[in-house]
Amino acid sequence: MFFAPTLLALQEATSQPAPRLHSLCLSVGNADGLGGIRRRELARSLDVLGIGEGRRWVVDHPELQDNFTAHWDADIIATVLRPYVLEHNIATILTFDLHGISSHPNHISLPRGVSRLLSSLPTGSQKPHPRLFTLVTVPLHEKYMGLISPLLSKASMVFPARLDTTEASQATVVSNWAGYLQAHRAMREHQSQLVWFRWLYVSFSCYMWVNEWVEVMPSSGAQLAAAPEP
Repeated sequence: MFFAPTLLALQEATSQPAPRLHSLCLSVGNADGLGGIRRRELARSLDVLGIGEGRRWVVDHPELQDNFTAHWDADIIATVLRPYVLEHNIATILTFDLHGISSHPNHISLPRGVSRLLSSLPTGSQKPHPRLFTLVTVPLHEKYMGLISPLLSKASMVFPARLDTTEASQATVVSNWAGYLQAHRAMREHQSQLVWFRWLYVSFSCYMWVNEWVEVMPSSGAQLAAAPEP
C-alpha cells in the first residue's frame, strides 16, 4: 500500500549487482478475522510488484497481532526479524517512521524493533550492519495531493544513487504513470480491504506516487532502540 514506488524503482535499477528484494510482513492482518484471506491477497499483490515466492514471508506471532490500539514490543520484533536478516544477508531494511504514515501503533513499533535488532548485532564483524531507512510521514495536507505529488517532488533526489552513499542520506522515489497503474493493480488484489476510503487512498494518496526516505544512522538508532516503549 505504501512502498510500491520504491519496490518498482529498485527492480528497474541499472546498478550491479541488481538489488534482491525481500518482503517480511509481521502480521496476517487478522483484526477482522480475515487473516487467511489477507495472507493470500498479499501474496497476489506481491506477485504484481515482482516479489515472488521464496522472497516473501508473513509472520503470525501471538504478540504481533493486527491491532489499532496496541504497540508491539521492540524486543519481540527484533527476535522475529533476526533469523530473516541474518539468513538472507539483508543489507538494507525499509520500514515506517515513528509516525507510521497513518499513526497506526503497529507501524510505529517497527522502527523501534528494527533499531533494537541492529543495536544487538555483534560489533567488529567484517560484514557491516544492515542500513535502516524509514518512510517519511508527510503532513496531512500533503498526503492526498494525488497526481500533484510527483510534480512537486524534488527530481534531483534519485533513489538508487542516494542509497549507495556511505553517509546518512535522504532519498525520494517518484513513480511514472506505468508505476502508478502497477501499484493500483497491486492494491486491487487486496479485495477484503477495499472499503470506500481505500478507494480514495488509491486515487489520491501521495504514497501511490512518491516515497521519501530518511536513513536512521547507528547513533540515532541506538537511542531509538534504548527508548522506552510508548
